[in-house]
Amino acid sequence: MRKFLLRRPVAGKALTVAALLALAVPGTAYANTAGATVKTPGATSGPAAAFSEISTDAACASGLVSGGGINQAIGTGSSSNGNKINGTSPSPDGSTEYTGSTGVVGTDVTHWLGIGGSGGAVNASFSSTPYAMCFSSSLISHTQVVMNKLAGPTTSSTVGLVTATCPANTRLLGGGARITPAVIGSLKPIASFPTFNNSAHGYGQKAAADGETNPDSWSGVGWNGGGGNTDNTTYAYAICSGNNINISGATVKVRHSEVSGPTAATAGQTVTVGCAGGDGKLIGGGAAISGGGVTTTNFTGPGSPGDHLNGSYPSDSGGNPVADGTTTASYWSATTHTGGGSSPGTYSDAWALCADDGV
Repeated sequence: MRKFLLRRPVAGKALTVAALLALAVPGTAYANTAGATVKTPGATSGPAAAFSEISTDAACASGLVSGGGINQAIGTGSSSNGNKINGTSPSPDGSTEYTGSTGVVGTDVTHWLGIGGSGGAVNASFSSTPYAMCFSSSLISHTQVVMNKLAGPTTSSTVGLVTATCPANTRLLGGGARITPAVIGSLKPIASFPTFNNSAHGYGQKAAADGETNPDSWSGVGWNGGGGNTDNTTYAYAICSGNNINISGATVKVRHSEVSGPTAATAGQTVTVGCAGGDGKLIGGGAAISGGGVTTTNFTGPGSPGDHLNGSYPSDSGGNPVADGTTTASYWSATTHTGGGSSPGTYSDAWALCADDGV
């Protein structure tokens, strides 16, 4: 809420025309100062070996990371089935990961990791490109990272969902997901999305729907496509505003799109969603490959154990990744891919988070 101070007229003069206009049209008295600059170093080749991963870093020279993403070049043919996202997550320095104790694990983070993994097949076309959303706002000058983790999934074709929730009186700005270990080639995060820690959303099991405002949590979903492993772990990261900031006038709106597919073996799908007029500025986004209906039913896995994500990144309206230094990105895209088998009943999802700080 904006307050207007009415001062006593000097020498009996009335309020100025400008003051009267400000009172009559309060929306003209402020501008949204929230926004994000996209930073990316470009592609890093790899992984070059089966059952391995590479970690790439996008850094914010100024501003705080509000979210981020990754895009992979996967090549063609059956070997493309082996390239998958292993993580899209915050880092304090571009290499260290938050994988220890849960809770608030970092403040004012400026790095984002894009972690590309491989299954049993690799080729020279594989590469990973990380993206950091470098946030700025006159209101939200500090951020914090909340991490939560889940043991699993440990058996084939099993979902492991974990949710990280922002502290009270803070605002969710973005989030990410991660799985470990890399040597389990069939293990991957298949979803990373905004949600709410309430019964209507299954306490993180159902994603935030298109048009919902101010989600307070972020869910990460692990998917084990092959054999079991007792050390498998799935991580969720929520990027939240700092403590002791009055966020009552700040709004984060969710935009979501879901499309059918991919359903054929060794096939891909891209889905794109953007911030509409009046939503605010793009500050982050998420992606999923699933059994569909992710905003109305508890999350279910896709139609094939080999299904995986290959991208979650800021884009143009056609799904093309934006360039380093872009300040006007307003779309988020997800790219998904099947394995070597058909995948009936599979859907792809993308989320965009759009912020107005009310300043």
